[in-house]
Amino acid sequence: MNKYGVLLNELGFDEDFMNLFRTEYLQPITTLLFPDWGGDALDSHKAFIVTYKINEDKDLSYHYDNAEVTINISLGGNFSDGQLYFGGMRDVPLENTECSQYMHKAAYGLLHRGQHKHGAMPILEGDRYNLIIWMRSSRVRNQLCPMCDQLPVLVENVGYGDGFTKEVVDVCNTI
Repeated sequence: MNKYGVLLNELGFDEDFMNLFRTEYLQPITTLLFPDWGGDALDSHKAFIVTYKINEDKDLSYHYDNAEVTINISLGGNFSDGQLYFGGMRDVPLENTECSQYMHKAAYGLLHRGQHKHGAMPILEGDRYNLIIWMRSSRVRNQLCPMCDQLPVLVENVGYGDGFTKEVVDVCNTI
């Protein structure tokens, strides 16, 4: 996990910016590209900026995201190397997959399934900044936790609660 960066909800970006960006701009695309993975029902997210610098985090190990769909947008920086690499899906070991590499370009984004394993090679010089948005579908998550493959046990939480929701029952209409 990247140690340097900022959660955008802590800066107040969720209500007026990220929610609109997810629902109005990203969801029409994810509906077409990821219909089987909640692309049409992405109802929550976690947005953050990650920073890569020589004396801080230079790389990111091979992992999958706590998301149904992820977008990784390069915000720029002056850096060399640091390619993203992608292997197989979550259940495929690294040694059983052939990795592909992608070099970030400022203002370009890469959209992928959250369960698609990936990492970032080390930057060799400079600084790199990326906007990451983990988009989540409670319709998908309430059936099976994407991190542990278990039926979720839901607890009270402030905010999005990693995309899980409790079904609300209208008691007045059920009596």
